[in-house]
Amino acid sequence: MADGDYFSAKEAAAVLGISLPTLYAYVSRGLIRSEPGMGKSRARRYWQADVVALKARKALRQNPAQAAESALHFGSPVLASAVTLIEDGRFYYRGHDVVELAQSVSFEAVASLLWRDSLEAADLFPPDLPTSLRQRMAEVQPILAPLPLFERFQVLLPLLASHDLAAYDLGETAVIQSGARVLHLLTWAVTGQPPQSDLATAVQQAWAPENPATRVLLNTALIMSADHELNVSAFAARVVASAQANPYAVVQAGLAALQGALHGGHTERVAALLREVGSAAGVRPAVAARLRRGEAVPGFGHTLYPEGDPRGRLLLDLVGQAFAGETAVAIVQELETVMAEATGQLPTIDLGLVALVQAARLPAGASLALFALGRTAGWVGQAIEQYKEDQLIRPRARYVGKRPN
Repeated sequence: MADGDYFSAKEAAAVLGISLPTLYAYVSRGLIRSEPGMGKSRARRYWQADVVALKARKALRQNPAQAAESALHFGSPVLASAVTLIEDGRFYYRGHDVVELAQSVSFEAVASLLWRDSLEAADLFPPDLPTSLRQRMAEVQPILAPLPLFERFQVLLPLLASHDLAAYDLGETAVIQSGARVLHLLTWAVTGQPPQSDLATAVQQAWAPENPATRVLLNTALIMSADHELNVSAFAARVVASAQANPYAVVQAGLAALQGALHGGHTERVAALLREVGSAAGVRPAVAARLRRGEAVPGFGHTLYPEGDPRGRLLLDLVGQAFAGETAVAIVQELETVMAEATGQLPTIDLGLVALVQAARLPAGASLALFALGRTAGWVGQAIEQYKEDQLIRPRARYVGKRPN
């Protein structure tokens, strides 16, 4: 850890409002971790994250209502999870650096990692679909075909849930198998065919059959989208799982939240911006006009990544290499340059997904569909944790309305 991640003993005690002997007692009880310093004095230093977490727990005990209310705002931990860690500008699935995973394993392997802490996925994919589920999927295909890609997911799941009786088993192994079936069926919905190989290949063959190289980029996008800790859609999924709803309902909840303009639906704003500018030459005047009007430029600036979203960076780098010369790549590269000059903000995953879709000339709406397909793995992983908790998520409201007479 960097020096900025530690407190001295006096600093830690001051933050907690305690004496030094009490601090040392906390360390001996394992509440705060410490280690020798790096200077000549070798004075011990104390993990900042542990001190802050302990202070938050003390505040919760002293004023549970106020602490709970503030915890629902961006950035305050409210649930324990072993799925995803976001720290120091990087993020990890169960301890594995996601940027490294995205360049070395399949999306299916990552789904298995999120669900059961194993990169071995051969026993999960392709899943064993019961005959009744296959028949029902064939019946609903004519309904799905005319719909936008993302809406196919939302229409499909309620139509299939009652035909998958195994999904009502909420034991860990059963939920993992249900997750594999759901991913398979969602891929089927946007490709029009049951996947015969890995899901990224199935999507590439349906969306970009003349460009097999796109498969690697699609696999990367799915992995980068798979989970991102307790975002709004993951929280919605966990709330629904806490009510003991089955995985189909959990994914439906995630989809409902993901489509919002402040979440995955932000990709639609990014796509509209790229269409609006039309060419690299149109970037600067378009950005200037937005800034003059006091409008944000979509696709830039992520609260959790002040030094840049690693998901967006990797996707943009790969797209730039694979599609050099494409108009979409030139637009995005100029957009990065202008935004760095104007605001210093760096690109997010939303810009990376849209750049991939436009440079590879994938179908309309593919950015959000990819986001949803990848994030389904995360929603199922979050649900598995919540089912194990066997505890309803049910906060209370602080009533501020008119009092009864």
